[in-house]
Formats: sequence, C-alpha cells, structure tokens
Amino acid sequence: MGVDVLLGLQWGDEGKGKIVDVLTPKYDIIARFQGGPNAGHTLEFEGIKHVLHTIPSGIFHQGVKNIVGNGVVIDPVILKEEIDKLVDRGVNVNEQLLISRKAHLILPTHKLLDKASEIAKGKAKIGSTLKGIGPTYMDKTGRNGLRVGDVFGDNFREMYTALVEKHKNILNNHNLEYDLAALEAPFFEGIETLKALTPIDSEHYLNQAMKEGKNILAEGAQGTLLDVDFGTYPFVTSSNTITAGTCTGLGIAPTKIQNVIGIFKAYCTRVGSGPFPTEEDNETGEKIRQIGHEFGATTGRERRCGWIDIPALKYAIMINGVTELAMMKGDVLDTFEKIKVCTHYNYEGEKIDYFPYSINEKEVTPIYEELDGWQTDLTKLTDDDELPQKLVDYIDYLEGLLEVPISIVSVGPDRKQTIQRREPAV
Repeated sequence: MGVDVLLGLQWGDEGKGKIVDVLTPKYDIIARFQGGPNAGHTLEFEGIKHVLHTIPSGIFHQGVKNIVGNGVVIDPVILKEEIDKLVDRGVNVNEQLLISRKAHLILPTHKLLDKASEIAKGKAKIGSTLKGIGPTYMDKTGRNGLRVGDVFGDNFREMYTALVEKHKNILNNHNLEYDLAALEAPFFEGIETLKALTPIDSEHYLNQAMKEGKNILAEGAQGTLLDVDFGTYPFVTSSNTITAGTCTGLGIAPTKIQNVIGIFKAYCTRVGSGPFPTEEDNETGEKIRQIGHEFGATTGRERRCGWIDIPALKYAIMINGVTELAMMKGDVLDTFEKIKVCTHYNYEGEKIDYFPYSINEKEVTPIYEELDGWQTDLTKLTDDDELPQKLVDYIDYLEGLLEVPISIVSVGPDRKQTIQRREPAV
C-alpha cells in the first residue's frame, strides 16, 4: 500500500479539514506532515463547529490513528488546549493520537521573536500569525531546535534554558517588553501533557503500516501558494506545503505516494500581506467575505476575497501532481448573477496562462471570463443529480481548464453537505 495526500491549492483556508474528516472512514491512519498551530482546520457536524490547529482532522473517528509528523512544529500550550477540548467531547486522545519524536517544539521565546520581527519590519511585515512558526523552523534549520524526543531526557531543562538564553540575547536588540515567567508556566504544563502521549518514530511506524496494508492519508496545512519555495515569497509560510513535503515531513519515499487530492474554493481568499491578483477590495469582496464567513480560524482576521485564479490553480496542480479535485464553498456564490473566472494574466504587456516569478500588481493584471451564476440554494442538496445546470456548467468549465476531474463538491460547512460527483480514487 501507499499514501494518499490531501492539500490546499490556494493561500490556505480551502476547507482541508472538512474533506479529511469526510474521507477518514476510508483510512486507517491520518498523518499531518508540516506546519504548526498557524493552521486552523474547521470541521462541523451535529451542529457543532470544531477547530483543530495541530491535531489531524481524523481525530473524531474512533479506531483511526492520527499522527503528528516530524515536519510539524508543536506549541505545547495550544496542543494541551486542543486535547482538553477533545477529551471534554469524549475523544480518546491517548489511544488515537501519536506524536513524532522528531517534531520540533515552539518555545515561548519563539513567539516573542516572531512578534519582535514583525514589529521591526513595519509596513513590510509579512502578516505572520505570531505563533512562533518562523523562528522555530529557523532554529530547526540552524540546528538549535528542541524536539519532542528531548522532553523525555534528563537534561531537557538545561537544553531549554540554553536555547532561551540565545533567544533573550536576540530580543535584547528589540524594544519589546515581555514577562517570560508568565509565558513559561503554561508551556511547562503543556510539556507534561505532551509527555503523557505516545511518542513514535513516525517514519518507521508509517513504513511498517504500509507493509501491513494500512491505508494512510497525509494531511497538509496552509496552501500551495504559501509554500516557502514555490509560493509568493517572501509572503509565505516557513515549510513546504506541497506534496513533496509529505516525504520530508513523514519519512515517506516519493514512490509511495499514490493519489493527490487538491482542495480549492470556488473563489479565492488570502490572509495577511502579499500579492493577490484577483482580489476584489470592494463590495463584491465584502459580499463574499460576509456570506462565506471569511475570517481566520486561527487569528480571526478578515480574509481578503476575490475571484478564482486559474493560472495559479494550474500551477498548484502541476507542482503537486494533483490527480483529483475537491471544490469547496460553491454555496457562497449562490446569489451571484455573474461569476468571474481569471483565465489569464496580462504580465508586463503579454497575455500568459501560467504563474510567473512575480505576481506583483504592478506586473500582473487578471484577464477574466464571465459565467452565469446558478442562483440556487445549494445547502439543501444531497446528490449530484440535484446540482443546478449552471453550477454543472461552471464545474465542467473549470475541469476543461484545469484538466483534472472535480470529484467532490462541498455545498455547506457540515460533513453531510458534501456531494461526490464520482467515486474518488482513494
């Protein structure tokens, strides 16, 4: 057996958590491979909304193992909060959740460094979630970081103190007031919660599971256009959000990857700074924001909203080797009479259909085609045969441009509001 991958194709917030939750019954293991608590995966069922930041989105399915892989960075404070909420809802976390010993820890001083860096950048800030993600990955690549496996050693406190002293020396160069003792108390409470979980060498665990014929789904965080190598740099996250990140974030060989499910919204959103060619900073964008409840699950910040961007989607499909697509939040466009689709860019005076090195607004202008809206309430629909013809036309149009089948269409936030147009390959 191999591994299927599910990831986002835009700037994050595509609805990955919901689709992982919907598909989990087909799998034995759900494994998160990168990112940290800057992610917010929202699931909704039985009238209750659940937001996960670190724990994989299969956690609500009994009997399925959920793995936090080595490519993830973990904030023990946020992890404890998540676990406490799950326990209150009757989830057997100790039985279902496994943590890679090689996953790196976010320290309180990482978050302080994140904040200090953003303040120092002023207007050039990248829109960090201030969760300490960037500084933690910097320590990881700088070979200074602390890992989950370290908390079980006798010298963890000494290792922690040594790294914190390095951070404090850097913070001395910034005009930032902080109370480290107040931040450390919940951190070490979180460490005790972490120590009560089952640590694993996830690369060995997953490869053995494949030998035993187990079905594995790798869950990504953020989105392709936030990838540190292939996203809209420098307005990106600090990890590889693409399919290749599965290999380094879980210890899985490229030859073991099977199906790649790409998730995208029927429109487009972005949180924080950075280029966004199809942004509608006007009444249209505000209408999408309000109908779609486009506010960050992690930060609560307003998401910037605009029309779907085909050159960017084609780029993401190419980079990831996407084999099938899931279109999310089609219901948000229910009341639009006309829907725009960006099919090309005017890039420095030339019409192109690919994603260039830079999509700065001074260089790129979107070129649109306009389609009729379906003007139908999709939220009550339960079957592919019930989809209005105008929506079917929209889906067929996108499939023609993207050359990948759209097998799943989401028509609302609840797990039941999911229509499978064709049986997924998974």
